[in-house]
Amino acid sequence: MLRRGVFVCFLLGILIVLPLVLLAPQPVLAAADSYVTRYLKVSEPVPLQVDAQGQTRLFSAEDLSAGKRLFEQNCLNCHVGGATLPDPTISLSLTSLEGATPPRTTINSLVSYLREPMTYDGSEETFWCRQVPESWMQQTEIENLAAFVLRAAKIAPGWGVDNLES
Repeated sequence: MLRRGVFVCFLLGILIVLPLVLLAPQPVLAAADSYVTRYLKVSEPVPLQVDAQGQTRLFSAEDLSAGKRLFEQNCLNCHVGGATLPDPTISLSLTSLEGATPPRTTINSLVSYLREPMTYDGSEETFWCRQVPESWMQQTEIENLAAFVLRAAKIAPGWGVDNLES
């Protein structure tokens, strides 16, 4: 009889503990987007230029995938495939980003633009692109978004209107 009671208690313990273990929150592993690995050719962290002084920072496939998700959620309506629907003559190609005033070819310069969008010639605020305050997108998130745009501008097939590299 005592054995049976111990066995029943053991089974009840398993029935109580097992669901708690199985239903406990599990850490979510950041997954790399297949577009990032295939078309942006990122499997290992890649260096991207942070500032005009030439400093670089490594961005992983997961960082760029997070940036791609932010781009899809917030920028895709106007920038499908690196185009710019409000002004089709200015895309998100590397040439166009270099030609802006100031150039938007580093993480910091693109983040500055996203925080306070200016016209292509830098003469006034633009209302074509939404301002992205830190209360909406934290610094790391906006840097990942900028990194995605810059990597795509440099290497993605069909991004913008004029790819310089394949």
